[in-house]
Amino acid sequence: MPSIITHAAVPLALWCAADRGRIPPRLLVAGVIAAMLPDADVLAFVLHIPYADAFGHRGASHSLLFAGVLAALAAVLAFFGSRRPWSAGVRQPWLASTVQAAVFVFVCAASHPLLDAMTSGGLGVALAWPWSEQRFFAPWRPIRVSPFAPQFFSARGVATLLSELRWVWLPLATAVVAWKLIQPAPVTPRDPS
Repeated sequence: MPSIITHAAVPLALWCAADRGRIPPRLLVAGVIAAMLPDADVLAFVLHIPYADAFGHRGASHSLLFAGVLAALAAVLAFFGSRRPWSAGVRQPWLASTVQAAVFVFVCAASHPLLDAMTSGGLGVALAWPWSEQRFFAPWRPIRVSPFAPQFFSARGVATLLSELRWVWLPLATAVVAWKLIQPAPVTPRDPS
């Protein structure tokens, strides 16, 4: 797996690329949590669930179904968190915020197994669970697999962070800067005086 820190790179990059205020802070936090949450399955090791089990590390919590469940939860929270969602005659901003929350959280959560599939180790990710327990790897796997907590602050951990910087953080930062450069300048109203 990439380190837990690097899983936050995708929601942060999306937030940076979006227009100011487009992704509210609470939604950004939800996206970061959704991007990191699949690794809560490391508790399987404590519970003596085998790594290759459907509920082991990189199993069910690394599936697109799991990302979809998190997206549905985000949509429900956005819907009930919006002001007066059933107001008649309003342009229904709650619909846009509900869809935005669902899509953003889905993309953030789905980025986790996709990044994990690009690592140099492990057993792959169960993207298609529960329809298939097959574990998948990306055809190209440049990211060093992260050591678990006790070895994280070792030479191997530093090498992993440098690998993540090279293959995740720098490409995402470059994409954000490029996106910002190609965006048209905001139109400012002319002063009638």
